[in-house]
Amino acid sequence: MSAWLLYPLLGAVAGLLAGLLGVGGGLVLVAALAWLLPLQGVPVESAMHVALATSLASIIVTGLSSARAHHRRGSVRWTSVRWLVPGLLAGGFLGSIVAVALPGGLLRYLVAGYCLLAAAQLVFGQPRQRSEAHGDPRGMPMAGAGVGIGAVSAVVGIGGGSMTVPLLVWLGVSPVRAVGTSSACGVAIAMASAIGYASLGGSPGMPPGSIGYVYLPAAVGIALASVLVAPLGTRLAHAISGRSLRYVFAAFLVLVGASLLLA
Repeated sequence: MSAWLLYPLLGAVAGLLAGLLGVGGGLVLVAALAWLLPLQGVPVESAMHVALATSLASIIVTGLSSARAHHRRGSVRWTSVRWLVPGLLAGGFLGSIVAVALPGGLLRYLVAGYCLLAAAQLVFGQPRQRSEAHGDPRGMPMAGAGVGIGAVSAVVGIGGGSMTVPLLVWLGVSPVRAVGTSSACGVAIAMASAIGYASLGGSPGMPPGSIGYVYLPAAVGIALASVLVAPLGTRLAHAISGRSLRYVFAAFLVLVGASLLLA
């Protein structure tokens, strides 16, 4: 199958995962793009950087679609989003600068290791005993957490769901509302990170259609398909129990991490 045809297929998977898990599909996109992009003329030594940048650019559209669907169901905690966003923007931009300075091989292992750690936290971590009746998580600690989430997300090419969701669940937010809130936060992360990658010049030999490290043909193909499928993922998220949603999320992360380690 042509790589051009695979981009919309990847977009459909990303949209489903965005709605279901609040991750924007970023982790699976990075793994797939790192393999596909050299077939489109991206230099092998830059493939991981371009995969990260392109994944994040596509997540802007995916995240908007997913956040809109969750908002309609009342599952976005906007107070928490407002406290997180300033840190997410700053961290996302700074993280893209750090990622470009790292070798592609190291980035691959960082992404894989991150997937496995996040999965373990979801399976073995215990939520705080806190009722949502106490209000949405807020305050300067949330803003500070946003910086870290944004920076790590830019380095591993994701919308931050695998950090934002566990954080919110630990603070007492129900898993489905944590997923909805994470979808909205992912838009801010993706915008700041993609701008950073696009403004850093890219590498010699990038194919036509590239802006910095962002390969637009792949980003557009993924995004167009993802917006059509994200509402389906949202419906599934509201139909699955909170415990099951955590385990689905963890299993997804393990599979993606293993695929990167074995590549």
